[in-house]
Amino acid sequence: MKIIHGVHPDDFKSYQTALIRERFLIDNIVQPDQINCVYTHYDRMIVGAAHPVNKSVELENYPNLRAQYFLERREIGIINVGGDGEVIVDGQTFNVNKLDCLYAGKRVKNITFSSKDPQRPAVFYILSAPAHTAYPTTLLTHSNAAKVHIGNVATANKRTINKYIHLDGIKSCQLVMGLTILHEGSIWNTMPPHTHDRRMEAYFYFDLPDGQKVFHYMGEGDETRHITVNNYEAVVSPPWSIHAGSGTASYSFIWGMAGENLDYTDMDAIAIPDIK
Repeated sequence: MKIIHGVHPDDFKSYQTALIRERFLIDNIVQPDQINCVYTHYDRMIVGAAHPVNKSVELENYPNLRAQYFLERREIGIINVGGDGEVIVDGQTFNVNKLDCLYAGKRVKNITFSSKDPQRPAVFYILSAPAHTAYPTTLLTHSNAAKVHIGNVATANKRTINKYIHLDGIKSCQLVMGLTILHEGSIWNTMPPHTHDRRMEAYFYFDLPDGQKVFHYMGEGDETRHITVNNYEAVVSPPWSIHAGSGTASYSFIWGMAGENLDYTDMDAIAIPDIK
């Protein structure tokens, strides 16, 4: 499992594109019939994906966790961004279709992922954080997720935020997770930007058309940088960094956080005129 270490904001100011991509970009995690995970030193978040095509795939333990099994001391959030799928959690089967979210808590021993149709395979995006107590396995469908409509066409950021794992949704220890869908013709996400010094965040971009890119912006508000990302790629955002993007076409993305609280609104806004 690849490991991403923490970066000081003063050091980040000297990073060129290649080094930013090396230290923050998570790519190539969606591979047929595999589960691929990356361990980050930002709140010990694990970012990964399961892509069962021709067979089921099981979440296995990793030696660097120094645990008896993956979720011995962890919780996990799973969102499907592909075809209809199925997840078995300790013998209990859940239908997890596109944009549905499944949560499993500490001490769950076995998780298996499969697709219902190999011609339209599921793509399960995974976030896992340390957990201090056990919460029940819970499925929340996209239709039942809390929705917030925000932005407008004039500023090219009309979007719908879907909240799954949060204070008033699926209960968790420290995971907060949801997804944002940009409406046709809108390309900007999380603008105006913000930081939240109490939590890290990871963005996973999906439903980006072939041949298109997202420009992902990061860094302190007065010292920004960017990298370009493709479909099914993620970017880790330290607590001191903004996290925003603009695409060459409309797209969707999953946002996920871990840290000191579950308050979705805990953020320090940066006014657009102050961005540099």
